[in-house]
Amino acid sequence: MDLLKGKAVVVTGAGRGLGEAYAMQAARAGASVVVNDVEGELAEAVAGRIAREGGRALASSQSVRDPDQASAIVERCLAQFGRIDGLVNNAGLHYEALPWAEDVDAARELIEVNVLGVLYCGLAAARVMRRQRAGSIINVASASLFGQRRAGTYAASKGAVAALTSSWALDFEALGVRVNAVCPQAWTRMVQASPTARMHCAPDHTPERVAPLVIYLLSDLSTGITGQVIRFTGDQLQLLHQPGFRDPELRSERWGVTDIAAAFESVLGDYLEPFGVQKLTPPGPRMPAPGASVPTAGD
Repeated sequence: MDLLKGKAVVVTGAGRGLGEAYAMQAARAGASVVVNDVEGELAEAVAGRIAREGGRALASSQSVRDPDQASAIVERCLAQFGRIDGLVNNAGLHYEALPWAEDVDAARELIEVNVLGVLYCGLAAARVMRRQRAGSIINVASASLFGQRRAGTYAASKGAVAALTSSWALDFEALGVRVNAVCPQAWTRMVQASPTARMHCAPDHTPERVAPLVIYLLSDLSTGITGQVIRFTGDQLQLLHQPGFRDPELRSERWGVTDIAAAFESVLGDYLEPFGVQKLTPPGPRMPAPGASVPTAGD
């Protein structure tokens, strides 16, 4: 499979888990890969595996949370491979804590990696992709952006990533650069450390099963696909609703507190939204239109 032949790709947080799977499968698809991870030995090990399989890879241990180091990751890709066609913003942190037990230092570190790391790497890649008028940026979000118990800071970081994805997709719309986000679910260290996540992820949902979505989004097969947030578990593939305003829309020349209270009591109270990923019921399979063919995993 040469879907990425001739392309140069950066994958952050690629020393293990999902990032490792993205990097390995990108290389097997023909890409030259910058394997980035702050744990340099892990990055070197993955780059070594790619080389032993006949691929091209460069290990990087720069931290995405530092803007200069994030820029250096992209610069190393340019220096080694001459261009950057894909960026997978996979590096991320996760922990669980109730709001009254949050550690502000841990929260700051998570935001620096999960949000600013995506921003810094994305800005560095964006400047090059704008000149190339081509490229694909893939940000890693999470269904936790709907809200998740004991994970407020993490959920907020992934909500920020989703909003950033939509905004960048608009900015790049006329420049040939695609920006999408994925919400992967796989049996990784992060999932194994979370009792809640373990309940919703089977051990056979391996990172290798999830990686094909990222390869698709890096490839020219996904031309025209941008601004999307996509959930993939290895056996379930679906788009997330974009935030939007919902009906009914109530209008009045002047709203007082009692008017607003009456609106909720008489109308809006019947339209309150479910909140939190635990309260959302996954939709059933969409029925095809009569006569339509349904693709299968083997197609």
